[in-house]
Amino acid sequence: MNDEGSTATGRRSPLAKVLSALPPGTQLVIGGTVLLGAASYAHLMAAGYSLSKPNMASVSLLWTILMSVGLGLFFPVEQELTRIVAARVVGGQGVAPVLRRILVLAGAMLGVLVVGMAVAVRPLADTFFDGRAGMVVALAAAFLTMAVGNVSRGVLAGLGRFGAYGTQLAVDGALRIALAVGCALGHVRSPLVFALILTVAPLISVLVTAGPLRSGVRSGPQVGWSSLTAGLAPLVCSTLLSQVVVNAAVVSTQLLAPDDAALVAGLLNAVVLARVPLFVFGSLQASLLAGLSSAAAAGDRAGFSKLLARTCATVTVLGVAGGIPATILGPWLIQVLFKADDVLGSLDFLWMSAGTLFYMLAMVLGQALLVLHRHRLQLLGWALGTVALIVITLVPGPIATRVCLAYTMGSLAAVICMLTAVWLTFLRKPPTVRPGAEEPSSPSLVDSA
Repeated sequence: MNDEGSTATGRRSPLAKVLSALPPGTQLVIGGTVLLGAASYAHLMAAGYSLSKPNMASVSLLWTILMSVGLGLFFPVEQELTRIVAARVVGGQGVAPVLRRILVLAGAMLGVLVVGMAVAVRPLADTFFDGRAGMVVALAAAFLTMAVGNVSRGVLAGLGRFGAYGTQLAVDGALRIALAVGCALGHVRSPLVFALILTVAPLISVLVTAGPLRSGVRSGPQVGWSSLTAGLAPLVCSTLLSQVVVNAAVVSTQLLAPDDAALVAGLLNAVVLARVPLFVFGSLQASLLAGLSSAAAAGDRAGFSKLLARTCATVTVLGVAGGIPATILGPWLIQVLFKADDVLGSLDFLWMSAGTLFYMLAMVLGQALLVLHRHRLQLLGWALGTVALIVITLVPGPIATRVCLAYTMGSLAAVICMLTAVWLTFLRKPPTVRPGAEEPSSPSLVDSA
């Protein structure tokens, strides 16, 4: 009898080959990621049909700022936790000391962010939310729950508990859908209510999966502050810049055309639609980083290279498969799904889809540089990408075309830089062995940074 996913001749189907190329446990996360991705559409669709254009623009900007600044600050925490916890698991060490210290770091970052928002509440409200201070408070609350969620998922991924990781994503997504649809059916017209969904749903999902996290956290040797902060600072800068590249279109349009609420809302809808492959790629990131970290910790150079190559091939397939229908149907779909105005064309969606493909490849290469302790080279890649984005955005021409093309060229610049860095520092020749390297680095694969 053939294995599941095999053909009648005993050869595996293309789908089975793709799935087998992914790190173990990825399939458990895909369902939750897909549901959470669908929740973004349901949330924005419900808001688009329930709110006026100015109110929808406020929700669009809050969503974009949360995805840019929040992920920029706290997703690096998840990445570092995943990397360090996975290496400790390979070494048979407990992770409780790591969790305690990363909570202190995340809390300090959150505190600085919230205090800054409190000081600038009025300018923020006037610039982005049509004078609504309550939206600034809702954004701060969403930052809090995002920080907690990223810490939780970083530990779960490092422990290899992808079932709980996927469950957290699925609960978050299901609640967002239920709450957003409920608000739409209840004829809610307040943007604040739709904004608070981004706080309530992820907070409940973290509580639901707290048990598996607690059971996996055991005492172990202390971790030095330098082991956490040395890589975290450049990684935070890298991730912030990467989020600028992927989310700049909406904010740039708000700054360039503050009175064009229809274009701001339409661009967010288009960004979300063109980024469908990113929602699937999100299910790869945690297990990819854990897989690369484990291979590095075990000194498995061949496994590291194979996993990196296969993941790049997989995201290329994802980008092409998502980009073709988005380019052809995107202008029509955003009008049907999100009640957007006719403000974008197929060429805009082509640039966005290409940008998404390049962005995913840059993220994969960035994960490799992270595991190899090349944080500064990853930062250099996103810095060059941000410069390219700014230059293209400032070139004269139609605003929609400029911001979409800027996304593409910024992502491509990051890919070229990071691919060159990976080739020069790892693929071209074996790195120098550094015996006795302190955890979490790998003496077999990582030389001195």
